[in-house]
Amino acid sequence: MPRPVAHAHLGEMITETVAAHPSRPALRERVDDAWKVITYRELQERVDAVATALIERGVRHGDRVAIFSRNRPAWTVVDLAAIGIGAVVVPIYQTSTPKQARHILADSATSVVFAEGADEADRIAQVRHELPDLVDVITFDPVDGHTGYTDLIATTPDADTLTTRRAQVSGDDVASIIYTSGTTGDPKGVVLSHGAFTSEIAAVLSFFDITEHDHSLCFLPLAHALERAWTFVVLTVGAMNTYWSDARTVADAMPLARPTLMVSVPRLYEKVYSVAHEQATASPLKNRIFTWAVATGRRAQAAGRRRGPWLNAQLRLADRLVLRNIREAIGGPKTVLASGGAPLRQEVEEFFHAAGILVCQGYGLTEAAPLISFNSPDAFRFGTVGRVMPGSEFRIGGEGEILYRGPNVMLGYHNLPDATAESMTEDGWLRTGDIGEIDADGFLTITDRMKDIIVTAGGKNVAPGPIEGELASDPLIEYAVVLGDNRPCLTVLVRPNLPGLEGFAKQAAIAFDDAHELLSHERITEEIRARIAKVSEGLANHEKIREFEVIEDDMTMENGMLTPTLKVRRRAVEQKFRDKVESMYERIRTRRK
Repeated sequence: MPRPVAHAHLGEMITETVAAHPSRPALRERVDDAWKVITYRELQERVDAVATALIERGVRHGDRVAIFSRNRPAWTVVDLAAIGIGAVVVPIYQTSTPKQARHILADSATSVVFAEGADEADRIAQVRHELPDLVDVITFDPVDGHTGYTDLIATTPDADTLTTRRAQVSGDDVASIIYTSGTTGDPKGVVLSHGAFTSEIAAVLSFFDITEHDHSLCFLPLAHALERAWTFVVLTVGAMNTYWSDARTVADAMPLARPTLMVSVPRLYEKVYSVAHEQATASPLKNRIFTWAVATGRRAQAAGRRRGPWLNAQLRLADRLVLRNIREAIGGPKTVLASGGAPLRQEVEEFFHAAGILVCQGYGLTEAAPLISFNSPDAFRFGTVGRVMPGSEFRIGGEGEILYRGPNVMLGYHNLPDATAESMTEDGWLRTGDIGEIDADGFLTITDRMKDIIVTAGGKNVAPGPIEGELASDPLIEYAVVLGDNRPCLTVLVRPNLPGLEGFAKQAAIAFDDAHELLSHERITEEIRARIAKVSEGLANHEKIREFEVIEDDMTMENGMLTPTLKVRRRAVEQKFRDKVESMYERIRTRRK
């Protein structure tokens, strides 16, 4: 059942959890090949110490405290300490440049920053002369010349002062300003109240049966609203949160950590799916066994409790040969395995479900703290992002835009009244900027983003997302970026999947010395061309891909081509490879002469 949220703030909810589960493990991280665990009682002690230290350093109600760091237990300790005394937490992605950090710190008027270590402290130092409000930089790792986090947690808590300060915090107070990671221009600061988060916690707990015996893997950046809000959910019920700092290696973490809870982006599930299919095609026999096992799992899931003895016997064999290996690849059974940030292909959902794993796809945005809808074990429909969060509502507005109204909607954009007004309809609905459909049972399907719609020179509107998803489902393709805005036709930049290509090259007896030689091999080029053409066959004429280029550069958050949730920054990629883009359209023009 959901917890009461009227007038509640995050500090109260966490304090209640500690009182109920003082000895249970709260936070966990991997240190020197061993797990380091902090109990809820220890968590409270550290939160109280840091909160007292912040008060002693002059942090007042409403002051801004920024966190510029990777995922780690200390991140959450500082977060809870600051919001518990009425300060406003401002997350900053660890990958942020000095310029990006400067904009966030200056716009929010941050007074205290907690930085990861020397590198992050140096990036702040480069722009500190432009930050008149910044008083203190504290580092999690020891750095000469800076106060360390270890000094703060050694502070003796002042119980009376903490009680007074915490009593002054209400659900209407601002809890956080989260800066959106836009592809162009400076990010906007989304102002979220305590009530926005607490209402969402209650809504999530009405969807899922999560208890103190569960444990979650925290690997998406805590600077992102999804992982941050999910962490609040985990800690509210007294479950354990395991911190993993590198989203790119989470596949290695899952069998090690064996979480029962996890929120992820589609890329992780797509990777597991692709690897499984790649292994299955290693031989005709393996392929037949794999195909039969997955089909058996699907029949068993469809039959439910009506499975007969023969189907049960087949399922046991399928499980022993294939299905349990799929579950082990993601760290065993799950209470909640969620996906958000981008659409997850239905065939991937059905694949995991055949193995006895329900991937609950949801939808949201930072402006809604961030969840708007979710599938749940009791109400799910493949290909959709579920039903609206309890206590909220959505509808489809003009041009197919999804409009949302609920208690978790932002207070506005910081210092941007015009942008705030533009984000809302006249009658108070949040404009999501996404296009979708709601079926008769209330399940929402996202078709594309309004901003991502490509308008060709001929005036044809194309949603690139579904095309890119279909291309990226091929085991030889890691990323596909469809282009064509204000152009005569569509083209695509392809970042190949190197392990998949190497496997293909081995089967095709293609010799190569390095990745560059492999990617430029004529046989590889023709194979990718053929696979693009196959996808293009099923598209409308104005949606067909007319040309492509292979890019060798890895796509990462660090080089600016991926967002922190591993989505492609289309404009950044197009700009970086503008010579290749122009080359594609020049070849098209030449053919049409």
